Amino acid sequence: MNELPVYNLLRQAAQQWPNNPAIYDDHGMISFQQLFTETEILRLQLKGLGIKEGMGIGVMAGNGRQFIIGIFAAVGCGAAVMPMSPQLKRAEIDTILEDTKLHAIIDDRSSIQPLDAAETAIQVELGSFRFAYTAIPESVIFAPFVHQPAFIRFTSGTTGKSKGVIVSHQAVIERINGANLGLNLGPTDTVIWVLPMAYHFIVSIILYVKFGAAIAVAKDFLAKNIIDITNKLKGTMLYASPVQIRLLANDNGHEQLPTLKKVISTSAAISVDVCKTFKDRFKIDVSQAYGIIEIGLPILNFIKSAEHPEAVGYALPGYTVDILDENNNPLPNGHTGHLGIKGPGMFDAYLFPPALRETILQNGYFLTADHASKTADGLIKIEGRSKSVINVSGLKVFPEEVEAVLELIPEVKLARISSSPHQLLGQIIEAEVVLQAGASIDAEEVLAFCKKRLSAFKAPQRLTIVDALPMTKTGKLLRH
Repeated sequence: MNELPVYNLLRQAAQQWPNNPAIYDDHGMISFQQLFTETEILRLQLKGLGIKEGMGIGVMAGNGRQFIIGIFAAVGCGAAVMPMSPQLKRAEIDTILEDTKLHAIIDDRSSIQPLDAAETAIQVELGSFRFAYTAIPESVIFAPFVHQPAFIRFTSGTTGKSKGVIVSHQAVIERINGANLGLNLGPTDTVIWVLPMAYHFIVSIILYVKFGAAIAVAKDFLAKNIIDITNKLKGTMLYASPVQIRLLANDNGHEQLPTLKKVISTSAAISVDVCKTFKDRFKIDVSQAYGIIEIGLPILNFIKSAEHPEAVGYALPGYTVDILDENNNPLPNGHTGHLGIKGPGMFDAYLFPPALRETILQNGYFLTADHASKTADGLIKIEGRSKSVINVSGLKVFPEEVEAVLELIPEVKLARISSSPHQLLGQIIEAEVVLQAGASIDAEEVLAFCKKRLSAFKAPQRLTIVDALPMTKTGKLLRH
């Protein structure tokens, strides 16, 4: 298996820490040796069904061991893997398949059946996976322009349009090694997991396996349950979005978290007030981390999280992070400009349209579409996020995707998606629609239409009918 480095990480973890806890979830504890054994059983069954190098496969499951087993088993066949959320609706799955040309999907039956094709039940230790091929023939090679593609993920890129980001086996190894220079995790650590695994896998779950840290999966992100599991399992790190941290900060109890050494906020900006309230409640600083699908985790704020919780931190060793002008040249410290990053573990290519990394970089930098500033000692602050991407509970929503669903309704001529602040979720989705001449709609029916076709966090919560929407001189929708 030397030719598949990501799968080898699990094999090596089983050899180094066979009896150490790998995962705690609703089914109890599973050791690294047990995790590898169960993954190997599934891997061999997938190979028997024809999954191999050159294929793309989706893995859809809820948080827990089944997702981790499914991901590693698929990668171990040599296929490129797309982690898929069980919240996805059929229309979203159909779009994913149209864009990515995946050859097959396996799922743990915790959500909708992703394909109508003939399925095979794959028995595993706890239940079964459902396996089905798509209509893509085996002769269509997945991302033939990338050497050993391991994962594909969707992102907004720099334009707001979703892209398929391809990360090879080698890039995965580079980025998790780079990230752990900042995280410093090892076999004595237990990470409290509250985020959706489908959206946080490569530089999180795989990193924990590589360095022998146990993963404790919280059943939900209610404050009491996070506190209980942290204290029961002696958690040492909490990796969460601002939503979970805000809920913890507002907890009215008195129980502390004495074993917790690190609290990392990711996915979206977090307010200084929440960080201060959390520290007052638990006596622990909240550290921001800047993660990005194309690179991994290049920036982390452990050093000055107490003085500057609003900052995303310092570049980790091996990464160059600069603030760039309009010509992509570094600006002096103290200026605000485009955030550009160089370093190990960068993505290999975009899948659609096909584009190798070298054609995307500018002066060697990946441009993040965020505006930032940097102090003389290298502390980085995000001054403004991409205008089009909306964060709901730490999950990214692309307005164009939601607008396209609304515009499927015959009565809707044009739609615009925006957001408004929400005390718990950070932001909620709002829709404005222009109707066809003489048409009428029922707002509740339109919202229900969206909820049937979009994940819950993407569906609009409010809808307003307007006479017109502002457009640019070139005919593009003008956003807020």
